Amino acid sequence: MTGAVMMRFFRTYICLLLMVSSLAGCGYHLRGKGSFWPPQMKKVCVPVFKNSSGRFELDLKLTRSVINELVARTGVTIEPDKGRADGLLLGDIISFKVQPIAFSSSGAASRYKLTIITSVVFTDLVNQKVLFSDDSFTYVEEYEVAGGVDFESMETQAIDRVAEKFARQLVVNLVEGF
Repeated sequence: MTGAVMMRFFRTYICLLLMVSSLAGCGYHLRGKGSFWPPQMKKVCVPVFKNSSGRFELDLKLTRSVINELVARTGVTIEPDKGRADGLLLGDIISFKVQPIAFSSSGAASRYKLTIITSVVFTDLVNQKVLFSDDSFTYVEEYEVAGGVDFESMETQAIDRVAEKFARQLVVNLVEGF
């Protein structure tokens, strides 16, 4: 091999090496990996959220959705006895509001904004350490009500959907350490 060919080969090798090493350190990672979830956290106690909002059964729907999402994302077992659990997730529904934000030509509300504000604390009972705390964990969702459809039915369906999305957002925050 000549000196020019060797030099071209060496430059190509160095360029490839730099490209590969820069890609390896770009910081990209998949969401939902659970990198901040404590490895000792196998059993979690999730009592029914306290309902200070006054909205009927909102506590049951949010708690059930949070439990389902927590189990699906982390594989934990739900432990009803706090004394046998590794972690404790407490929630208090502080506020539930539904506000009309759009109106039909006849003046009837056709689109609503639903806001749920909660206080959430997640504690590692093994190490007696609070891992996550948010006194104003807020979830906002909009939904439409078609003309001639019962508002209560649409609101109940919207709450069911919101409970799942609320749970997903909360558990992502718990698992990913935000």
